[in-house]
Amino acid sequence: MNLFPLLNARCAKGQPVRVALIGAGKFGSMFLSQVPHVAGLDVSVIVDLDPERAREACRTVGWDAARIAATTYTADSAKAMASDIEVVVEATGNPAAGIRHARAAIAHGKHIVMVNVEADVLAGPLLADEARKAGVVYSLAYGDQPALTAEMVDWARATGFRVACAGKGTKYLPAYHEVTPDDVWQHYGLTRSEAQSAGMNPQMFNSFLDGTKSAIEMAAIANATGLDVPSNGLLFPPCGVDDLPHVLRPRAQGGVLERAGMVEVVSSLERDGRPVFRDLRWGVYVVLEAPNDYAADCFKQYGLKTDESGRYAAMYKPYHLIGLELNISVLSAALRREATGQPIGFRGDVAAVAKRSLSKGEMLDGEGGYTVWGKLLPANASLKAGALPIGLAHNVRLKNDIPHGAVLRWSDVEFDAENETVKARKAMEAAFRA
Repeated sequence: MNLFPLLNARCAKGQPVRVALIGAGKFGSMFLSQVPHVAGLDVSVIVDLDPERAREACRTVGWDAARIAATTYTADSAKAMASDIEVVVEATGNPAAGIRHARAAIAHGKHIVMVNVEADVLAGPLLADEARKAGVVYSLAYGDQPALTAEMVDWARATGFRVACAGKGTKYLPAYHEVTPDDVWQHYGLTRSEAQSAGMNPQMFNSFLDGTKSAIEMAAIANATGLDVPSNGLLFPPCGVDDLPHVLRPRAQGGVLERAGMVEVVSSLERDGRPVFRDLRWGVYVVLEAPNDYAADCFKQYGLKTDESGRYAAMYKPYHLIGLELNISVLSAALRREATGQPIGFRGDVAAVAKRSLSKGEMLDGEGGYTVWGKLLPANASLKAGALPIGLAHNVRLKNDIPHGAVLRWSDVEFDAENETVKARKAMEAAFRA
């Protein structure tokens, strides 16, 4: 509750919070749009594979000529790390780039805000540990669903409630696991030409639809909160906000959960395609269990929707504002040296699963593509099975035939053991297996 006063104090001293942004895509652009309206926050370096595109993004979001001229635009991330900045925002969405940039930031004594949840799930527990040892902050990105959900879990626990479940909403049907970039737009109500004219990437949007992004985000939440993940993947139960306490409680109490203390994603569609009443498609939630009869009575007295026992209730945010809220992470790291969520363990992993029968010699095309989708698994089960992480299921060739719906394994693909991303992942697996 004190970020704005702390920032004003820094501003009064003529010491703005200086930031380097890596990746000026949609998330980065939303962040940039807020910067001119926050005195004392200065994005002095923007790194992008196309610096001119980054400069144009600043024009598009309303930066004036003076601010644009005062900013360094470069494709060289090393230039950003060596500059006079406090916080690095990694928003590339590329797991390999994210791991590389995070380690460079840590080595240079910079705080790192990891918008790149793909990188966080691939090696975040290891990176967060490296940051802690170096005395800098490694943080999830506020405005994105994992950080918002982790905040709600922290609030619930700090107020004395038991957390039965936490997660988000999305649009889901079981058939979506097999959707490819060729047919993704019909599920968004767009034609291919409309999507192309808007500059929308079909593979990226498909990762949201086919369940991969949901799995990645729930793994990030589990790793940041210590909540468990379902033993055989997300259930995606259809559920509106009024039914959260009824559906997302343990099976022993009539819900769908294996046990209390789990992550889960609720669908905004019934299984027959009808819309769910008062859905949570864009929001996040936490289901609370009252620790005593008095608290349960208070739920009723203050109008909370509960299950029939009166002991389970829910809090939720119906929307999230993505990059428009990212300042909270940046300022928390710089001014309070606090993360807005970070991995505290390795609880959830996301394994690559065959979208169709795959043949030896085929090349995998990764998240949101034609060959695989990402399934959430308990980390210990993933490690025991030798499952191939979805973040490394890109541009690798199959050594074996894989049946439709099977989890791929490291032993099924050709990979370069000396690749830095592979080495980072293997190091994390070794650390947490021990």
